[in-house]
Amino acid sequence: MLASAAVVMLGGWSLSQAAGQGGIAPASPAPKMGASLDHDVRGDMLPPLPALDPAIKAKADALFADEDDVGQTRALYVLRDGEPIYERYAPGFGPETKLISWSMAKSITAVLTGFLVAGGQLSLDGPAPVAAWQRSGDPRGAITLAHLLHMSSGIEHVENGDPVWQGDTVAMLFGGGAQDMAGFAEAKPAAAQPDELFNYSSATSVILSDIITDALTPSRNPAARRDAMRDFIQGRLVEPLGMTSLTPEFDAKGTMIGGSIMHATARDYAKFGEFLRNHGVVDGQRLLPESWMKFMLTPSANDAGYGGHIWLNRRRPAGAPAALWPDRGPNDLFACIGHQGQYIIVSPSQRVTIVRLGVTNDDQFPALRRHLADLTEAL
Repeated sequence: MLASAAVVMLGGWSLSQAAGQGGIAPASPAPKMGASLDHDVRGDMLPPLPALDPAIKAKADALFADEDDVGQTRALYVLRDGEPIYERYAPGFGPETKLISWSMAKSITAVLTGFLVAGGQLSLDGPAPVAAWQRSGDPRGAITLAHLLHMSSGIEHVENGDPVWQGDTVAMLFGGGAQDMAGFAEAKPAAAQPDELFNYSSATSVILSDIITDALTPSRNPAARRDAMRDFIQGRLVEPLGMTSLTPEFDAKGTMIGGSIMHATARDYAKFGEFLRNHGVVDGQRLLPESWMKFMLTPSANDAGYGGHIWLNRRRPAGAPAALWPDRGPNDLFACIGHQGQYIIVSPSQRVTIVRLGVTNDDQFPALRRHLADLTEAL
């Protein structure tokens, strides 16, 4: 879902060149694009799991066996009622391997926004507190957090360029906007009225990250901004959910790259999925208001397949590429989806969470979706 397919051509860039260091888990070398942060791992020394229905196991195993069709699956982790029923890794990967989120990070950014809205530090329906938009007569002054979260702000952001490196996402992450990603994103003009159209945009999520950070600290010092966000994530997600591997990345201004670049293990991504499946409740304690989960799962005004920075298993408008499988899966199924086939799939009615991490090319996505739909249907 991230438009930066150009990362393949920009493989000489490292995240440390484009962004600041991550900060929750111990510092690690910047990865090659789409690769693991850890390499000396083994996936064949996993704890035994209860016997799985052969039909389910066959559907899960197919995501590894059918690599020519679906791309490389590096990790597949399936939970039912919060307990693992399937866990497998490609050679060279394992339960301690941190893998890149790409756009799954957007849903984490949405949850962080929800914490601040619930605490009264931010307003969902008031004007988004972006200084550059507050001049008299600026149409962007009407944009709210709800518009940003529903990808309906009207800001002129081009997610997919033609050629790809001419898109705003690549320019922001790896080009001229890399040093100040929020400044790059917030400087774009309005192309439509808020709620007039749906425009999926990684730059929008960086704007939200900037807003969150400004709510946490008045400092413009990059280190102070990074520390404020790290502490916030530590207290609100890492400690309560036990996501000890979660590693966000930051730009040179100290703004978290909230739309695309975080790292975590498959097990920790699953913990976030379970948090969403349980509507913000962990170990019987509500951390996120039910009202925020209802907002996240409310369709965007112009695309029923997208909620508040999360994908919904509903039909998208004519001509829009498929994201999930509304003709086959439960209506309440939703997912965090990232570039190259990263998925956290949550099916509340089935009491199931699935994490699939790997490298899938654009032409392989229809087959990958079919395989994931087969697996969810079998569960």
